Amino acid sequence: MIFRLFIVLLSVLVAQPALAQPTSFRQAKLELRKQVYHDQNQSTDGSLYCGCNWQWVGASGGRVDLASCGYVVRKQQTRAERIEWEHVVPAWVMGHQRQCWQKGGRRECAASDPLFRVMEADMHNLAPAIGEVNADRSNYSFGVLPGTQPQHGKCEVRVAFDQRAVEPRDAVKGQIARTYFYIHDRYNLRMSRQQQQLLMAWDRQFPVSQWERERDRRIAAIMGHHNPFVTGERSWALGHRNLAEGVRAVDPLPDTVSVTQQVKVLGNTRSNVYHLSEGCPSYNRVSEANRIYFQSSQEAEAAGYRKAGNCI
Repeated sequence: MIFRLFIVLLSVLVAQPALAQPTSFRQAKLELRKQVYHDQNQSTDGSLYCGCNWQWVGASGGRVDLASCGYVVRKQQTRAERIEWEHVVPAWVMGHQRQCWQKGGRRECAASDPLFRVMEADMHNLAPAIGEVNADRSNYSFGVLPGTQPQHGKCEVRVAFDQRAVEPRDAVKGQIARTYFYIHDRYNLRMSRQQQQLLMAWDRQFPVSQWERERDRRIAAIMGHHNPFVTGERSWALGHRNLAEGVRAVDPLPDTVSVTQQVKVLGNTRSNVYHLSEGCPSYNRVSEANRIYFQSSQEAEAAGYRKAGNCI
């Protein structure tokens, strides 16, 4: 009897494979389609910037019902009719300081940089958007644009091309702010003071919605962790100290012996300064909690770090 029960339980586990964090942007889109947004394509919460409805087409894409939200095509008819997956924090922001980006942009980073692939596939940072708006947003910063009129019919997003700035609809401003906090904190990215102040205001003004909380729960079931700025476990203030958990997950701290023998460049995530194992007296004084390792000075500098001033 016990043996028979064991076989039944085992068959259930085999039939329902455990979800795992996506390892590529393509896989992330598939999982978002199947596990997160599968029931949101007829909801105003679905399409990030415009709240349009769509019909799923293919593995992860969709055909937009433009009339459902009063959308008017600005310029790109083909992209306006399809759903694309928007990086709320643009790939350029995540990658342009990395060495791979200097060599060949996003394509090179996706091919050769494990950390960039993790950032690019982070589902907390991805949302369905009308393709034309995705294109118009580009890698622009977010801002307040009272003098700019919407250019996409009743879709409330505003794009100031001359200022390289975007103002999204009120319904998603809080979600966008908490996504920015999460990505910058998890992957140790720098954010301008002006952008921080704006997003902090949006975070306060537009609290977590029921859908944002449910979205976070669904993504956490796949990724293995929540956005702590959604759950309330973490908050952002000027001078925020990034925990860089995503960086450590990709490049975990080696043991003491391997550090001594192999690592030559040690970065301090708190000060964004790097130290060499030879010629830098503070190399061994960096707190374990703040350590990040690089293969070369060039890699550290490409990641936004500067050489310690007391190095010989």
